[in-house]
Amino acid sequence: MNRINLRIYGLLINGNNEIFISDEQEYGRRFTKFPGGGLEQGEGLIDGLKREFLEECNMEIEILSHFYTTDFYVKSAFNDTQVISVYYLVKNLKPIDLVFKTKVFDFDGEGECLQAFRWVKVNDLKPDDVTFPIDKHVVKLLTDIEWV
Repeated sequence: MNRINLRIYGLLINGNNEIFISDEQEYGRRFTKFPGGGLEQGEGLIDGLKREFLEECNMEIEILSHFYTTDFYVKSAFNDTQVISVYYLVKNLKPIDLVFKTKVFDFDGEGECLQAFRWVKVNDLKPDDVTFPIDKHVVKLLTDIEWV
């Protein structure tokens, strides 16, 4: 393995202290993660995260601050690369126009690539609520903060 897989994710927390998460089905797997994805060639972190939110959520965001960058080794669950993820606290610039689910993997329709969105109380969030190791670590960091 000699490739780095750079990922960017947004942590969007609403006025009810709920965090925005994405349930997805792709590559024959189901997983729960924070919105975001892979950085494209020639793209900066901020532009990449804004693009990902537009593509995945049809949402314009503002970056508030850096939250965390991976500081331990993680091999990708999908290929033979090392994953480095960068997380930012973000806010939406316009009202959110999405259908939110309350159950995990409550997809509408059928297909290979499916996505559903949920709000989860930050104080109720557990590492097992997300799939990937770096996200689990971020959940621990989030839950160490006292949210008003």
